[in-house]
Amino acid sequence: MTRLLLIRHGESEANNEGIFAGNKDVKLKERGIEQAKKTAEYIAQNYAVDCVYASDLSRAYKTGEIIADALGLKVIADKRLREIYAGQWEGKKFTELEKNFADDYTCWLTDIGNCVCSGGESVKELGERVFKAILEIAEKNNGKTVVIATHATPIRVLQCILGGYSFDLMKNISWVSNASVTELSYENGQWSFINIGEDGHLSELKTTFPANV
Repeated sequence: MTRLLLIRHGESEANNEGIFAGNKDVKLKERGIEQAKKTAEYIAQNYAVDCVYASDLSRAYKTGEIIADALGLKVIADKRLREIYAGQWEGKKFTELEKNFADDYTCWLTDIGNCVCSGGESVKELGERVFKAILEIAEKNNGKTVVIATHATPIRVLQCILGGYSFDLMKNISWVSNASVTELSYENGQWSFINIGEDGHLSELKTTFPANV
């Protein structure tokens, strides 16, 4: 059995400022760094990790690096693990998206599985690239435990795909919090979620998306 630990990055500058980052490269806030350290401690205490992968965007890569350092490992960057490419939305505040991209952003809020970011990637396209990445990682690391530091939408869309849900039902899946741990297994072509969005170890450091995301 291969065990995958999907980690959403720690709180970023964009999270803190209410901005839709997408592929825009933003750094972790100090609280995000502290969250990543807490998650590194949690993982070190509960798992024997063999390798660490991360999105090449700095907020996820730094999260993966903090975890890897605590485990005496190196980070393997994979750009397929990036957040959704959001086109015209990137770097814009959520309130601005509600005003200037009302139809597309309403779809994001109410029917995310069928959403296409204005001028950017669709959620289904995101799902295809992220699924290919984690399948390759799982098969390459058969029988190992792997940390994958990535982003909120990739984790949400993987819950949909690997859980066997249609994209129409993705709207019913919740966002995971910053630096949370989502554990799944892969064996004989079958995926199983063991735990989703574990964040109890973060206590007062826990941060989540606002309602208008």
